[in-house]
Amino acid sequence: MTSFTDEIVFDEALIRRFDIHGPRYTSYPTADRFGPDFGADAYRQRLLRRRGDARGRKPFSLYFHLPFCAAICYYCACNKIVTQDHGRSAKYLKYLGRELALQTGFLDPDDNAVEQLHWGGGTPTFLSHGEMRRLMALTRRHFRLLDGGEYSIEVDPRQVDRDTVGLLAELGFNRMSVGVQDFDARVQRAINRIQGEEETFAVIDAARECGFKSISIDLIYGLPRQSAAGFERTIERVLAASPERLSIYNYAHLPALFKPQRRIADADLPAPDERLRILALAIDKLTAAGYVFIGMDHFAKPDDELAVAQRAGRLHRNFQGYSTHAERDMLSFGITAIGQLGTSYSQNVRTLDDYYARLDDGVLPVFRGVELTPDDVLRRALIQSLMCHFALPFAAFEKEYGIDFPSHFALEIAELGEMERAGLLRIEPGRIVVLPPGRMLVRAISMVFDARLRADRPQNRYSKVI
Repeated sequence: MTSFTDEIVFDEALIRRFDIHGPRYTSYPTADRFGPDFGADAYRQRLLRRRGDARGRKPFSLYFHLPFCAAICYYCACNKIVTQDHGRSAKYLKYLGRELALQTGFLDPDDNAVEQLHWGGGTPTFLSHGEMRRLMALTRRHFRLLDGGEYSIEVDPRQVDRDTVGLLAELGFNRMSVGVQDFDARVQRAINRIQGEEETFAVIDAARECGFKSISIDLIYGLPRQSAAGFERTIERVLAASPERLSIYNYAHLPALFKPQRRIADADLPAPDERLRILALAIDKLTAAGYVFIGMDHFAKPDDELAVAQRAGRLHRNFQGYSTHAERDMLSFGITAIGQLGTSYSQNVRTLDDYYARLDDGVLPVFRGVELTPDDVLRRALIQSLMCHFALPFAAFEKEYGIDFPSHFALEIAELGEMERAGLLRIEPGRIVVLPPGRMLVRAISMVFDARLRADRPQNRYSKVI
């Protein structure tokens, strides 16, 4: 859709000017806009609607939220349960089995094909080998995982050995996301995550030996006691491992919202100038090593499926980040899990007690969600196009949605004028193109088209876009 998919320009002045608080747009409307009007009954009706309409069904995407962690990382903002008691995870798996049976009971029994699956958390590798086998057996009891699908898991190298990696491959996983954050010992002590390089790279080597198609490494910038010099050493070590994908996330310090972050002293956080130096250095290192900027905080090798999909205009974004599987209904299981069915989103209850109680009563554990309006559907597609392809081709939206783009979005186009004058984007006859200096700020550009945010702008609930 655009000729700039392999370019990025780090412009510190522009970043300072437009680095505002805003959503990550893993969905539109964003999850904070979900409400109680869309609950278990509404979700059940959505499942039944898919059952009643067999035309154009595509294979499912599945997500399992596994919230258990053996220890707490102070930076973490995930929904998690810190424990070393596997009795708790064994009980949780039993109830995941109930939820699987309950959800699939509303579907056509023949509608069971899956081509994308993800275990997230928490720490999915908290599960014992027996628990991993049990969960995959429960999944395959209700679904048929297609050959060639994308089956991924988040891995903590501190809890994984070669035998575990071999088991994951045996269970069908072919993609792995490895948490690193930073190898600097001072940073690791400050975030309570002591993780050696040797154990980390041993997991990556084992994954390659077992035939995993893609290894992604996750890093975070802006952590306490972090410096550009220290992070440069981490980047160099990570690049030596040659992962297919790299994610470099911005640490959002929100101690009022996330209790573990209260153990991080504000004085230990890098100053704003240092944060930008860390990010600029990471971008320089990755692009010099040949990685392609996919969007936001994601990089990939040019021959990786994400980069190929982006060049072909097939890249998609969902709750797991960037994906090659567009327009898939996502069934999600476990506490806080978010799913998508047609033009609706749903989210499960947040606590184990609520989750167990609802399933004991035979009730779907959905507690909030949203049914998209026609305007939401249009804006979702538009924000997807910006986030994935850095372009808005007017004709495609006019044909699909029956609008005149310049008049329908006259207010938004006028508001983009400041960003155009600053060099973030270009408004052309027939399209809007995000220019290389605007790539890092695509969240801020997308916010202009967020009608719900326009009506209600409590932006401090979000992290900064950089």
